[in-house]
Amino acid sequence: MEHDVIIIGGGPSGLSTALHLQRIAPHLSHRILILEKEHYPRLKLCAGGLTIDAEIILERLGLDVNEVPHVFADDIHFDFEAKGLSVRVPKRHALRVIRRDEFDNWLAGKVRELGIEIREGVTVKNVIPQPNEVIVETKQGILRTQVAVGADGSNGVTRRCIFPKDPVYTARVLEVITPSLPPAQMIETMAKSKQMKRRGHAYFEFSPVPNNIAGYIWDFPTQIKGQPMRCWGIYDTNILAGKTRPHFKDPLAQEMGRYNFNLSDHEINGHPIRLFSPENRLSVPRVLLVGDAAGTDPVFGEGISIALGYGALAAREISKSIQRGQFSFGRFRSQVARSALGRTLITRWVVAYIIYPIKWRWFHILLWRGIKPIVTIIAKTFVLNWGRRL
Repeated sequence: MEHDVIIIGGGPSGLSTALHLQRIAPHLSHRILILEKEHYPRLKLCAGGLTIDAEIILERLGLDVNEVPHVFADDIHFDFEAKGLSVRVPKRHALRVIRRDEFDNWLAGKVRELGIEIREGVTVKNVIPQPNEVIVETKQGILRTQVAVGADGSNGVTRRCIFPKDPVYTARVLEVITPSLPPAQMIETMAKSKQMKRRGHAYFEFSPVPNNIAGYIWDFPTQIKGQPMRCWGIYDTNILAGKTRPHFKDPLAQEMGRYNFNLSDHEINGHPIRLFSPENRLSVPRVLLVGDAAGTDPVFGEGISIALGYGALAAREISKSIQRGQFSFGRFRSQVARSALGRTLITRWVVAYIIYPIKWRWFHILLWRGIKPIVTIIAKTFVLNWGRRL
């Protein structure tokens, strides 16, 4: 066998798995192969929020994320009808916002510098676990490996091959990029002042929840080729999918209109996000799932830090399995659940199923405005800062 590990997908979860494997077992570097169906830098729809947890994981790998073009958000606002709580991290930014094409390309470069092979433009058609190997069928030919890692995203082929009948928990997302300010001819003094105040801040607006959209609208600062822009979007867990809901883009259009942006003037992109559930299976013998293929944060759909964390856990499991020569991976799901990442994901899953089905307006006013200290303490203790404990 030419490769001990084949990683299907060259996004953050796959690249993180390779980087952590190289750190744990450097002798495996030339036995790892990453298959990426696109060519870097490739388009990836994503709001691009890089949390402190993601930065901690990258720092532990010896990587300097400052090399990636970015914008800082000094505060994160969690609002209901434009009022709520604000989160600031002492002595540093609250959120770093990157563009995924630039971030993934940078991370892939770091992987290649360590002698790990990435093959671009390779489409995987089938993943077939066997007692003594995994057969990976691609449009370019057949590959064989001891271990395969499914890092191919929410719609990836790996999960479909190994769990064809498993239930799917999928959120829906729309994303829009606009200039930092609305068109000059539309700017009124008050509207311009309101939008100027939003510069350098990231916003989560939960006002769609009473209308059966179990999620939020976001508004982040970002940049495109060095030019200041805003990334807007709407996220829905689909927990309330059986209820009557407005057209998905209507709440986003309304929120953007409050700041003199016309949604119809901008390109709208949509994509699904596979959500974490404690029921999600994560492995079969010789095959592991990571990142969106395994399931990401249900409350916010936040994926980058979660993907990096999955990679760290998968690398440990693969390294131990190669040392033992035993590849059942039967304990991987329980090991993920017991980890700091797993405990955070389970907590967020519980939180999502508590706060989103409650559609009373007074409840969300109380949650985001009335009990700020309690919400902040719970978030810092159970939801955030898991990267330090991983």
